[in-house]
Amino acid sequence: MPDRPRSYLVVVDDTPESRLALRFAAKRAARNAGHVSALHVIPPTDFIQWGGVQDVIEAEAQEKAEAMLGELAEAALTETGIRPSIFVRSGKPTEEVRKAMDADSNLHLLVLGAASKGAPGPLVAFFSGESAGELPCPVLIVPGGLDEPSLERLA
Repeated sequence: MPDRPRSYLVVVDDTPESRLALRFAAKRAARNAGHVSALHVIPPTDFIQWGGVQDVIEAEAQEKAEAMLGELAEAALTETGIRPSIFVRSGKPTEEVRKAMDADSNLHLLVLGAASKGAPGPLVAFFSGESAGELPCPVLIVPGGLDEPSLERLA
């Protein structure tokens, strides 16, 4: 059976470090004939008494996420020739990322971005902490402070 392309799952939000992680993964995929999936998770909203209002809020969050991912996918395509698949899920971020990981039988790396200063984000802490030994693939944490030459060299 021929080798299937390596798959890189990147969790993307509106932070600069997640955008850097996506660029890293796209560059790595371009060099290895791989595939990138960009995932954005919309955390659950607090219950709003009027369901119609909650539906509108959730629809707006979905549209905003899809637009953001679409722009990032186009930028990755322009820069690397790799067009990431984009996915938006709603729910608890750690659970939704794990579901996405489990759904990709060809997953090679989970790629997360870490802020250039301060504590790691909750996903970095979770996936590099207690649950790291139970994951189906390695976790690669892209430091948010990487400069362009370093990004090129390491990808």
